[in-house]
Amino acid sequence: MKQGFNRMDLWQLHVFCKVVETKSFSTAARIVHLSQPTVSSHIQDLEAHFGCRLIDRLSRQAVPTAAGRLLHGYARRMLALREEAESAMSKHQGRMQGELVIGGSTIPGGYLLPAVLGVFKERYPEVSVRLHIEDTGGIVAGILAGTLEVGVVGAEVKNRSIVQEKVLNDHMKLIVPAGHPWAGKKKVPLAALLAEPFIVRERGSGTLTSLQERLARIGHGLEEFHVVAEMGSTEAIRHAVKSGMGVSIMSTLAVGNELASGGLWALAVEGLDLNRSFYLTRHRQRSLSPLGEAFIDVLKKALNR
Repeated sequence: MKQGFNRMDLWQLHVFCKVVETKSFSTAARIVHLSQPTVSSHIQDLEAHFGCRLIDRLSRQAVPTAAGRLLHGYARRMLALREEAESAMSKHQGRMQGELVIGGSTIPGGYLLPAVLGVFKERYPEVSVRLHIEDTGGIVAGILAGTLEVGVVGAEVKNRSIVQEKVLNDHMKLIVPAGHPWAGKKKVPLAALLAEPFIVRERGSGTLTSLQERLARIGHGLEEFHVVAEMGSTEAIRHAVKSGMGVSIMSTLAVGNELASGGLWALAVEGLDLNRSFYLTRHRQRSLSPLGEAFIDVLKKALNR
């Protein structure tokens, strides 16, 4: 690592993170309101400081090298700590300012947290909010890495560094398209479901984890199902079910409009408890920032806790 003329500062790390996260120098330049040559200059300064290449330009994309990936993890943690310091000082002076970065797995991130954040922004208009949506595994990884302060996920996590608190119950049901022979029924036997074309979420999702746990409780496994597709988003599964590709077990939050309009039908599976919970999730050893505490307060009040 070179000393002297070259130095590293938080602004350069901010620019570097934007390049990594957008995979583009030009997009990062627009976000941080700099010219593309200036962004490139900041990256070059960081590379000179560390004495190694951090970003490769591959197939029109900016791709971090192994060193770049390592630095990105530390940079996100340093930037998160900066935001925590700024929010703490703002609170000390009677203001609430700074940036709050939270995570949500697919269902709470897409169907629960946006409304809660709307209430939060009304109460704290000077706070900038960033919501990161990924599967449960990705949200937990972000909390462990320090890039996310808190998250709301749809599965319990077995990690001693993670602490979770139940904040809302979720109702999962078997979802079938209108016109399916089961549409209009209240429930079907598990044996009948095993013969149906079935669509599942990708590994790492809270929905899939919850389904596997509940099947295991009654001595069954996902390998018994006739799985025809694995999809990476709830929206993709919703469209696939509507098109007749197969049936799936989903949160009723994700298909509320279709259930109300009659485009989809929800029913129970005999002997299979599909109820689950959403969990407020954070790092056990990491103190909450004032913004994090304020968000949790708003979340619990919005959910009548």
